[in-house]
Amino acid sequence: MQANEIYIIHGTDYKEMTKTLLAEAVLEGHIPEKNSRIGIKPNLVSASLPSYGATTHPEVVCGIIEYLQERGYGNLVMLEGSWVGDKTGEVMRLCGYDEVSEKYHVPFIDTQKDEVKTCDCRGLKLDICKSALDLDFLINVPVMKGHCQTKITCALKNMKGLIPNKEKRHFHSMGLHKPIAHLNTRLKQGFIVVDNICGDWDFEDGGHPVVMNRIMAAADPVLVDAYVCDLMGYEVDEVRYVRLAENLGVGSADIGRMKIYALNEGEEVQTPDTRRILKLQDAVEEVDSCSACYGYLIPALDRLREEGLLDKLEDKICIGQGFREKSGRLGIGNCTRNFEYCQKGCPPTETEIYDFLKMFIESNNGG
Repeated sequence: MQANEIYIIHGTDYKEMTKTLLAEAVLEGHIPEKNSRIGIKPNLVSASLPSYGATTHPEVVCGIIEYLQERGYGNLVMLEGSWVGDKTGEVMRLCGYDEVSEKYHVPFIDTQKDEVKTCDCRGLKLDICKSALDLDFLINVPVMKGHCQTKITCALKNMKGLIPNKEKRHFHSMGLHKPIAHLNTRLKQGFIVVDNICGDWDFEDGGHPVVMNRIMAAADPVLVDAYVCDLMGYEVDEVRYVRLAENLGVGSADIGRMKIYALNEGEEVQTPDTRRILKLQDAVEEVDSCSACYGYLIPALDRLREEGLLDKLEDKICIGQGFREKSGRLGIGNCTRNFEYCQKGCPPTETEIYDFLKMFIESNNGG
């Protein structure tokens, strides 16, 4: 497989599809040596089943492991750290990765509990989990899905699971895009297997899965994300970290030179309206909020919208680290604890936010 190529396969036998895809793309040819320490990095962002549209299907990872073990690669690990507010171990067990680890004798490293090393990432100092730095070859297995702050998340942003929670909060204070791009100058992705089975095109923690039954393979994470932008109806420049990563030499965003190899045909799927999330964001004043906090707020607002309550909300909802030690009227999360009305939590859950805002709206509208 060349850097400008993307291989695609459709179907429902996800493990066998993955093995076929890797054989066609000749993954083996990308790995330097048989004894290379190979890391497999799924997306286990939050405690939800893969069918919900947020987490990597374990069958895809099983396909990768079987492909490698059948060819004599034995030094394998899985590694991931869930977002702030969820425990990786709980998500790992919910999604069945404990069973994968036991079946194939491949350790699972929880990077939330890992040692950390500060690295110079092309002029930006970032804390990175040591287990990721110790790899010889990294296979990234992201979910193609939407993100309520960066519009899309796939190959480049999935590396955020390989930094500690403290650094994740720091990323948000820096605006996400710049640190994501710089992180990828240090964490080199040797190969990408995209779970495009049923990712949610709006919310990174799922809830509205779009069934595509498709898996993709590529060698350039920048090209993957540029292609995902195109598939989801965004211009590359609307997702700033893609172009920033290209400018830093991580890869190419030139989809005009991209070659697509479809191994079979899939059913045509109607593209969902990913822009509805922008209407929800109009109700929010956000400054440096963490993914989990903001990621729980937006689905809660969507529930209120469906019930016809969001239009009755006259106050802006403040959220994010930028509101620490400040006062105001309506806030979400511990960073707004000094506000007149605040749903505390770090982060509060989607249900807690929904119940709190519903009560606030009804009490201010004579309900």
